[in-house]
Amino acid sequence: MKLIKFLLIPAFLFLASGFTECYKPVTNSGLPKHIKTVAVPAFQFEARALRYRLGSRFTEAVTREVIRRGNGLKVQGTPTGADAVIEGTVRDFSCTGVLLDREGRARVYEITIISAVTIRDLKENKILYDNQNFVFRDSFEFSSDPRSFFNEEDPAVERIARTFAESVVSTVVSGMGVKEEKK
Repeated sequence: MKLIKFLLIPAFLFLASGFTECYKPVTNSGLPKHIKTVAVPAFQFEARALRYRLGSRFTEAVTREVIRRGNGLKVQGTPTGADAVIEGTVRDFSCTGVLLDREGRARVYEITIISAVTIRDLKENKILYDNQNFVFRDSFEFSSDPRSFFNEEDPAVERIARTFAESVVSTVVSGMGVKEEKK
């Protein structure tokens, strides 16, 4: 019995040590190690996307998400002194009725926002990530009772901005889509 215990304990330790890589938490980002400060300047607009506070909502959402999930990255509003910059342009905004009620009025609307995002390494002067066709959609419903009317467009835009920010920052943090340096 002692011999079995004597052999099982080293065998268990050997097997367990071989799988330690599987359990390491993710602590670094997909960004190069020298990037400690990221600038998130105000998002730009193209003419088709002019909408009240749309750019500031996206900028604020990305800033909050970098702070929340950026593994210690510092965030600032201007590229001066930053190691990298996240540049964004809201290219298009559309709100379309997708479901009609009995009277033929749109009851459910779909908001589509198309944006462009570029993440630039300012120290190495190269593009780390570029997606010129980020598409996000959300829908909202108008109440059929006029007394309880509440415009759901603003909350829908907030949800899209949050989802957009999560997607951009997740891409950077995980390193997916971040361009590798060829050696």
